Amino acid sequence: MSPPTIYKPFSYKFFSLLIIIFTFMESSTSYFDATKEGVDSESATLLTWKVSLHNQTQYFLRSWRVESNTCQWVGIHCDNGGRVSYLNLSHSGIRGTLEDLNVSLLPNLRSLDLFNNAIYGTIPSNIGNLSKLSYLDLSENHLSGTIPPELGLLRNAKTFYLDHNIISGSIPQEICFLNQVIDFSLSSNILTGTIPTCIGNMSSLGRLFLYKNKISGTIPSSITNLTKLSWLYLHDNELYGPIPREIGMLSSLQNLRLYTNKLSGTIPSTINNCTKLTYLHLGDNQLSGRIPSELGSLKFLNELFLFINNFSGSVPKEFDNLTHLTNLSLSVNHLTGNMPQNVCDGGKIKFLSLHTNNFIGNAPISLKNCTTLHSLLLYGNQIVGNLSEYFGIYPKLYYIDVSRNNLYGELSSNWGISPLLVCLLMSQNNLSGAIPPQLGDASQLQALDLSANQLTGSFPKSLFNLKLLKLYLNDNKLSGDIPSQIGNLNEILDVNLAANKFTGTIPKEVGDCTKLIYLNLCKNVLIGSIPAEIGKLNSLEYLDLSQNSLSGTIPQELGGFRNIETMNLSRNELSGSVPSSLMQCLSLRYINISHNQLEGALPNIKGFQNASFYALRNNKGLCGNVVGLKNCSVVVSNNAEVRKRRILLLIVLPVLGGLLLLIAIFCIFLISQSRRKTVEEEPKTPTKLFAIWSFDGNMVYENIIEATEDFSSRHCIGVGGCGSVYRAELDGYVVAIKKLHASEGAVVNQKGFTNEIEALTKIRHRNIVKLYGFCSHSRHSFLVYEFLEGGSLASILGNDEKAIEFEWNRRVNAVKGVANALSYMHHDISPPIVHRDISSNNILLDSKHEAHVADFGTAKILKPDSSNWVSFAGTFGYAAPELAFTMEFNERCDVYSFGVLALEVILGKHPGDFILSIFTPSTQFAPSTSTSPRISAVHDIFLKDVLDQRLLYPTRNVAEEVVGVVRLALACINPTPQLRPTIQQVSVQLSKEKAAFRNLLPLITIGQLLNHEFVCAMT
Repeated sequence: MSPPTIYKPFSYKFFSLLIIIFTFMESSTSYFDATKEGVDSESATLLTWKVSLHNQTQYFLRSWRVESNTCQWVGIHCDNGGRVSYLNLSHSGIRGTLEDLNVSLLPNLRSLDLFNNAIYGTIPSNIGNLSKLSYLDLSENHLSGTIPPELGLLRNAKTFYLDHNIISGSIPQEICFLNQVIDFSLSSNILTGTIPTCIGNMSSLGRLFLYKNKISGTIPSSITNLTKLSWLYLHDNELYGPIPREIGMLSSLQNLRLYTNKLSGTIPSTINNCTKLTYLHLGDNQLSGRIPSELGSLKFLNELFLFINNFSGSVPKEFDNLTHLTNLSLSVNHLTGNMPQNVCDGGKIKFLSLHTNNFIGNAPISLKNCTTLHSLLLYGNQIVGNLSEYFGIYPKLYYIDVSRNNLYGELSSNWGISPLLVCLLMSQNNLSGAIPPQLGDASQLQALDLSANQLTGSFPKSLFNLKLLKLYLNDNKLSGDIPSQIGNLNEILDVNLAANKFTGTIPKEVGDCTKLIYLNLCKNVLIGSIPAEIGKLNSLEYLDLSQNSLSGTIPQELGGFRNIETMNLSRNELSGSVPSSLMQCLSLRYINISHNQLEGALPNIKGFQNASFYALRNNKGLCGNVVGLKNCSVVVSNNAEVRKRRILLLIVLPVLGGLLLLIAIFCIFLISQSRRKTVEEEPKTPTKLFAIWSFDGNMVYENIIEATEDFSSRHCIGVGGCGSVYRAELDGYVVAIKKLHASEGAVVNQKGFTNEIEALTKIRHRNIVKLYGFCSHSRHSFLVYEFLEGGSLASILGNDEKAIEFEWNRRVNAVKGVANALSYMHHDISPPIVHRDISSNNILLDSKHEAHVADFGTAKILKPDSSNWVSFAGTFGYAAPELAFTMEFNERCDVYSFGVLALEVILGKHPGDFILSIFTPSTQFAPSTSTSPRISAVHDIFLKDVLDQRLLYPTRNVAEEVVGVVRLALACINPTPQLRPTIQQVSVQLSKEKAAFRNLLPLITIGQLLNHEFVCAMT
C-alpha cells in the first residue's frame, strides 16, 4: 500500500497536493471532452474510474487520456474491433474502490486482472454481467464484504481468484454454476459457513483453494464428483468429521492438503485409488487408528505429513515402496515398533521427522547412504544402536536432533560434518569418545547439544571458531582446562558445561561473551577465584558455579548483574563478606551461598530476604533478617565520647523540636489571617465554580493561585498547543495543573477542556492519569491532575541517559499499561471512549516507569445513536492511514496509534520509515507462479537490527515479551482497519505466558513476525 500522505513533510505534501489538483483537472477535462466529442462509453467509464482513484494511482495511469487511443493505454488491450477485451493492472499500486468502475459498459471484457493492489471496498455485483469474461483475478487486495451471488453468472470463467482479501460471510450457492472454471481460489479470507454441497457441479475444476478461512462443517461427499481435480487445498480451517471415503474417486488428484483442521476418524483405505498423489498433508488434526498400508501403493508421493495426530500401531512395511519421498513427517503420534528402515532407499529424502513417538529398535539403516538429507529429527523415542552404523556423509545436512534415545558409539566415527550444519542435538544418549575437532569445520553451526552422554577428552578449541548461540556439553566426562578462547564466542547466549571434570581456573575471557544469558559451570573441579571480568555479563540471568573448589572473595563486580535471577555459589571455599554491590541485583529471585566461609551482613534485597536457611547455612558468620540467622545489630560503643553524644542528643533534640513546633503554629496563624484577608478583598473568587471530587476536599482555588504564584513561569514545566502545565504543591501533595491559553483558539480550547472533563469523570484506571479537579472561569480555566515525575514517553526516548534507564522490562510494562488503559476505555465502559491522539507525548510515566494515558482533549464518546464522523484530530505519524480519506473515527484508529507507539517504545524512535518499508506496494507481496497458489513474501529484516541499539539485547525472561510486543504492534498497524486486532485482544495476548523462543531472538526476522504461523524449530 502506498504510504499515507500524513507521514510526509509539509513541502512534499504540498507538492503531492499540486499533483492531485492537476491530475484531477486533467482527468475531469478529459472526461468532459470525451462526452462532448462523443468518445465511446468504454473510454468514459475507464476515465471516470481513474478520477475516483487516489492521486498516486492517477499519476500511474497518466496515459489514460481522451486524446490518445484507448487501446494504447497502460494495462488495456483491445480486440480486432477496437473494443476493450483485457484490463490487466496487476502489481500497479492501484488504490481505491471498484464502485465507479461500471464494467457493464465493457461487454467485450475477457480478462479482469487487478492482482496485488490496494483496492478496498466491496466487490461490485455488476461484474456478473461480463458474459465473455474468462479470467477474473481480484486477489491480494483489501476487498471486504461478501461474495456477490451474481458472480455465478460468469459461465465462461475459467480462472476465478478472490484470495488474500478480507471477504467475509459464506460461499454463495450460486458459485456452483461456474461449471467452466478450472482454477478457483477463495483462500486467505475470513469466510465462514460450510463448503456448499453443490460444489460437485463445478465439474471442470482442476484446482480448488479454500485454505486459511474459518470454514466449518464436514467435507461434502459431492466433492468427489470433481474428477478433474488435481489440487485440493482445504487446510487451516475448522473442518471436522471424517475424511470421506469417496475421496478415492478423485483419480486425478495430485496435491491434497487438509492439515490444521479438526478432522477425526481414520484415513480411508480408498485413498490408494488416488494413484497420482504427490503431496499428502493431513497433519495437525485428530485422526486416529493405524496408518493404512494402502498408502504404500502411492508410489509417486513426494511429501507425506501425518504429524500431530493420534495414530498408533507400527508403520506399514509397504512404506518401503515410497521411493520418491523427499519429505516425511510422522512426528508427535503414538507410533510403536521399528522406524521405517528403508525410507532412504530412493535416495531423495531431504526432511525426515519421526520424533516424539514410541519407536524402539534401530534407526533406519538406510540413513547411512542418504546423501540428500537436510533435516533429521528422531528425538524422543527409544531407538538403540551404534551411531557409526547409521550415519554417513551428508553434504547438505543443516539440522539434526536425535536426543533422548539410547544411541551409542563415537561421534568421530564414519560420519561427515556438513559445512551447512546449523543445529546438532544429540543429548541424552550413551555416546562415548572425544568430541571430534572436525565440528569446527561446520562454520554455520549455531546450536550444539551433546549433553548427558559419556563423552571424554578435552575441550576441542576448534569450537571457538564458530558463531554458536547455544553450547550444551553438561553431564559428560570431559576434562582438562576450559580454554581462554571461549571469549571468542561473542554471540553465545547459553553455555552449560556442568557435571564434567574440568579443572583449572575459570578463564577471565568468559567476560567477553557479553550476550551470555545462561552460564552453568557447576559440579566440576575448578579452582582459584571467581574472575572479576564475569561482572561484565550484563545480560546474565542464570549463574551456577556451585560444587567446585573456588576460593577467595566474591567480586564486587558481580553487582553488575542487573538482570540476574538465579545465582548459585554454594559448596565452594569462598571467604570474606557478601559484597554490598549485590544490592543492585534487584531481579535476583534465588540465591544459594551455603557451604562456604562467608561472614557479615547480607544485602538487604528480596533475593536474600526470601532465601531459605538452607541456602545460607554452613558459613562462618552470616547475619541478616532471615530465619535461622542472627540479626545484624549495631555495635554500641561504651567509650565516654559516644555517651556524651547520646546525652547531647537527648537534650538538644527535644529543645529543637519545641522551637520548631512554636514556629509552625505561628506560621499557620499568619497564613490563616492572610487567606481570610484575601477572601475579604476578592469576594468574587470562583470557589463555587471549582469542582472537587477527590483530594479530601482540600483543593481550593486560592491554594492553586498561591502555589503557582498566579501561574508564574517559574512553575511552568511544559507548554502545549492548548495550554501550559505547571507544577504545584498543595498541602504536601504535588499536582500538575494544565491552564488553557486564553488568548487564542478559545472555542477549540474550551471544547477540548469540556471533552477532557467529560471523559475523565467517566473513567478510573490505574494506567489513566487521574483528574483531581477543574475550574472554568473567564479569568482562569484549568485542570488539576496527579503529578507524574517520570515525564512523557517522548522526552524519555529522546534522552540517551533516560532511555538507557528505561530498560526492556520497563518498556514492555509501559506498552502493557497503555494497552490495558485503552482496553478499559474501548470495552469495559459503556458507551466506549476513543482517545484519538495516542502518541508518545501523551503517555506519562511515574517514578516506577508505569505508563499513564493523558491528554483527553480530543477524546470522543462513541454513542451508538450518533454519528462518529469528526474532523481530523491527532498527531501526524500516529494517525491511522484511513483518516486520509475518511473522517469516520472508531476504536480501530486508536489501535493503529497504539501499534505505532508500541514500535516506538521498542525501536527507541518513531517508526515512520520502518512502517513505510514494510507496507510498500513493491515489497508487500510476491508475484505468483502459474503452478502454485499465491503466497505473500516475507521481509528479511532481522528484529535485532531495529531494536533500540542503546540497550543490550532483551534478556531471557523479557525477550519473548519484546518479540510479542513487536508481533502485536505489526498486527495493529495493518493498513486495513478490519484486519487489526481489537485492543482487548492485544491486552489479553500481552498478559499471557509466552513460549520461549527467546534464545533465538537474533535470528527472528520481521517477516516471520508478520507470519502468524511462525514456529521456531529450535525451541
